[in-house]
Amino acid sequence: MSLTTPTVLVTGVSPDAMAATTVGLQFDLPSAVVVQHTLDVRTQRLTRIVSDVTGVIEHVHHDLEHACVSCALREDVVPTLERLARSRRWGAIVVHLPVAAEALQVCRVVSLQPSPAPHVRIAAVVAAVEGEQACDDLLGDDLLRDRGLHTSEEDDRGAAETFAAMVEYADAVVVSGPADEQALEVVGALARPGVDVVGDPCALDGAALVDGSLHDHRRTEQWVDVVRRGRLPDLVGRDVWRLDLRSDRPLHPGRLLAEIEAIGGGPRRSRGCFWLPSRPGDVCVWDGAGGQVSIGHSSSWGLKDPLTRIVVTGLDDGAADIRAAFDACLLSDTEIAHRGTFWEVGEDGLEPWLGPIRRAA
Repeated sequence: MSLTTPTVLVTGVSPDAMAATTVGLQFDLPSAVVVQHTLDVRTQRLTRIVSDVTGVIEHVHHDLEHACVSCALREDVVPTLERLARSRRWGAIVVHLPVAAEALQVCRVVSLQPSPAPHVRIAAVVAAVEGEQACDDLLGDDLLRDRGLHTSEEDDRGAAETFAAMVEYADAVVVSGPADEQALEVVGALARPGVDVVGDPCALDGAALVDGSLHDHRRTEQWVDVVRRGRLPDLVGRDVWRLDLRSDRPLHPGRLLAEIEAIGGGPRRSRGCFWLPSRPGDVCVWDGAGGQVSIGHSSSWGLKDPLTRIVVTGLDDGAADIRAAFDACLLSDTEIAHRGTFWEVGEDGLEPWLGPIRRAA
C-alpha cells in the first residue's frame, strides 16, 4: 500500500472555471476529498472547506497575521494536505487553490527534503481556463488588483503574467465554455509539450491524473526555467506566432532601457533570460505578458556560458518590430572589439530593477 496520497492541484484566475474543474474532478473521483481555500485580503482571512461525497467535513476560517499566498501555504494549505493524506481515509486529494495562487509554490514546498508533507504526492497540476476570456486572461493588460483577485496588499501582478505562468506549469489544461481557435492556439503555444488541453471539465479523466506519473517535477521545472537552452516545440495553428530571440551576446543596458517597451509591450507573452556587459555574472530574468514586463536577477551563470534568450508569443502583427528592437539591443561587433563583453562600470541605469552592480568583472 502506498504511503502517499495522490494530489491534484487546480489553479487559475477565473473563479468559475476553477469551480467547474474542481466539481468535475470530484464527480470523476468519488473516493477523493476536496480542499478549497479562499483568501480574503481585506479581512486577512483564509477560509478552508473540506468535503467529500458525504458532504462538508470542515469549514474553517483562519485569521492570518499577513494575508498573502506564502503565509496561507505555510500556515494552512500544506499542513492540511499532509493531515488529510496521513489519515489514508481518501484515495486522492483534489485541491482548489486560492484564485491566482500558483501551484509552483506548493510543488516546490512538497518536493523539499525533508518534506513538510511526506504523505503528499503531487500527481497533477491542472490549469482551469475560462474559454470566452482566455485571450484576455493570457494576453490582456488587467492587473489582478483590477479584478479583485490580488493575493496580498502588495500584489501588483498582471493577470496575464500570472495565468500564463500557470498554463506553462500545468500538466493538464481544462477549458470551460466556448473558446475560439485563437484562444486554443495561445493555450497550446504556452503549455508544455505533451500536455492535454481538454475542452470540457466533465471530460477530464480524473483517474488518469491520479494513477499515473503525470507530474514530473524535474521536467516541469525545466520547461518553466528562466534559462532554456533546448529546442522549442513546433507551433500548431495559423494565428499564433513565436519569436525565439536568442544570442550569445549581451544586451546593451542603455539600449535595453530604450527598447524594453518595444520588446515586451503589447498583447503578448514573453519570458526568458538575458545578460548584460555591466553585470556579466548575473542571470537576468525577463517575465512579461499583456504589455507588462518584470525584469530581475535570479542567480549567477557560474561556469556556464551566458545566454540571452527571450521567447515571445503573440497574435498581432508586431513580430518584425520586436525582432528589430531586440537586434538593436545586442552589442555590435564594433562595441565588442573596442570594449569587450565585460564592462567595468559603477552604474548602468538598471539599478531600480536589478539592484546595484555588485562587482565589476
